[in-house]
Amino acid sequence: MIIKNGLVFDSVNREPYKADIRVEDGKIKEIKSGLKAKKGETVIDAAGLRVYPGFVDAHCHLGLDGWGIGFEGADYNESGDVCTPQLRSEDSFNPQDPTVRHAAKAGVTTVATGQGSANAIGGTWIAVKTTGDCVDDMIIKNPIAMKCALGENPKRCYRDKGNCARMSTASVIRNMLFKAREYLAKKEAAGDDVFKKPAFDFKCEAMIPVLKKEIPLKIHAHQANDILTAIRLAKEFDVMLTIEHVTEGHLIAEKLENCPYPLAVGPTLTHATKFELQNKSWVTPGILAAKGCHVSIITDSPVIPQEYLPLCAGLAVKAGMDPFEALKAITINPAEHIGVAERVGSIEVGKDADLVIADGDPMVSDAAIKTVFINGVPVD
Repeated sequence: MIIKNGLVFDSVNREPYKADIRVEDGKIKEIKSGLKAKKGETVIDAAGLRVYPGFVDAHCHLGLDGWGIGFEGADYNESGDVCTPQLRSEDSFNPQDPTVRHAAKAGVTTVATGQGSANAIGGTWIAVKTTGDCVDDMIIKNPIAMKCALGENPKRCYRDKGNCARMSTASVIRNMLFKAREYLAKKEAAGDDVFKKPAFDFKCEAMIPVLKKEIPLKIHAHQANDILTAIRLAKEFDVMLTIEHVTEGHLIAEKLENCPYPLAVGPTLTHATKFELQNKSWVTPGILAAKGCHVSIITDSPVIPQEYLPLCAGLAVKAGMDPFEALKAITINPAEHIGVAERVGSIEVGKDADLVIADGDPMVSDAAIKTVFINGVPVD
C-alpha cells in the first residue's frame, strides 16, 4: 500500500512536508516523494489531506471501565486490599467493550490501560493497540509499569481500613518496596538452593521488576505535595518513575524544570470533583513543556471519552501550548512515556503503520478523520 501526496506531520520534524508513505506487512517501509506503485499495490491518494501517526494515550482505563456498565460492572479497582501489586490488568481487559472501537475510529491507536487509583499499589499496566478481539493479540508491551496512587482516592476508599492520611498511603508504598527489596536480596543470596530461598510472596515477586528498573512506578499524583512525594519515593528506592495527572504541576513548575521523570497531564476536560483538582488548568501542559519537561496529555478515559484525546491537545494549544509540543504530547511523548516508542508514536521507517488521515488539524474540533490504519489495516 502507498499513501500518496499527503501532508505528513510525523511528530519528529517540526514542519510538515509532502511525501508518500509505503506500507508493507504492517510496517512503514518508505517515506519519500514520487514513490511508484508496484504491480497490484493499493494506492491511496491523500492529496489535500494530512497524515499523522496514530494517537497514543499514556493513561486510561480503556477496556476495564466499560461503556454503560456503571460502578457495579467496572473492573479496574480492587476494593479488598490497599496494596495489590500482584494484580495484572490484562485479566480484566475486555476487547469487546464499545469504547475500544470508539478510540480506534477516532485515531487513538495505542493506549496504556490498567487499574484505577483506589489502591496505594494497584498492579501492573499494559500497552495495547485498539483493534482485536483477544487482549493477548492486542498487547504490544506487558507489563509497562506498576500503578500506584497518592492523594485523595486511597484515603477515601480505605479510610475505614487504616489508610486515612497522605502519609499513610506513602507508607504503604514504602513498606512494600522495603519488603520486596529484602525479599529480592534473600532470593539472590540463596542462588539455586531452594531450601535457602524465602517463602514465595506473590506481592514481593510482582515488585521485583520495579526494583530491577525493568518497569517504572506509575504514580497518580494531582496535588503539588503528592507530585513531590512521588519523586521522593523514586529517589529513596532508586527506581524508575512516571508521574500521572500532575494537576498542580504548573504551581511548582520551577521545581519540575527539566524533570527527569515523564509527566502525564490530565484529565482536564472535567469538573473539579474533589479538593485536589481545584487548581486544574489547560495551561499546565504548556507551562511544563516550556520548562523542558517530557509531557503527555491524557484522557484518563472514561473520565474524558478516549476519542477526545486530540481535542484535549487542541485546548492546551488554545491555552498557550506550542502546537508542535501539543502534537508530540499525544504521539511520540506518550509512546516514550509507556516504553513503546520503538514501534509507535511517530511516522518513521520501520515503525508500525498506525496512521491517521484527516482533512484538517485533528486538534481542532471541525476537522474530520477520514481513515485510520492500525498495523497497516484500515479501521472499518
